[in-house]
Amino acid sequence: MTALVWILLPLFIAMGSALLSYYIMQARLEVAVAKERESLAEAQAIIRNQEKLMEERVRAAEEVAARQAFDQLLADFRVEERHFMRENKSMFVNRKSLVMQERLFFRNIPLSNWVEHEMVVEEGSDMKSLADQASIFNARALAASAANGAGSDGNSRGVRLLRSRQARSA
Repeated sequence: MTALVWILLPLFIAMGSALLSYYIMQARLEVAVAKERESLAEAQAIIRNQEKLMEERVRAAEEVAARQAFDQLLADFRVEERHFMRENKSMFVNRKSLVMQERLFFRNIPLSNWVEHEMVVEEGSDMKSLADQASIFNARALAASAANGAGSDGNSRGVRLLRSRQARSA
């Protein structure tokens, strides 16, 4: 019996050592896999952030390009103006008026007919300021008409004036 114990004891110790080394190696493998998963998760998070950043940059570049294209389009619009003095003489009344004509262009293509404004001139009045106030195509007149607000039908004062002048000239 003691001989059997001496034969089985090394086998039992070898099996215990093998089992112990198996559990130790299993724990090491789990630690290594956990570290790899952590690094993979960090890499995926970095990739997602880079994708979002890239999408935002592309969207911002598209907005800038669209804004520049719109600015270039608006830069191609221009207004041609001409004005002159007209005297209306009747039997008792001698009336001077400033006639200003405007036309809207896109590059060299006219977009509108001549729009005519006739303003009665009083003695001592400033012709330049009178012409600027009557203009419907210049930026100040458009901004002022937009600031005054739209009417109940949605048309601003400048647009209504433009339509009435074009109707009269047609």
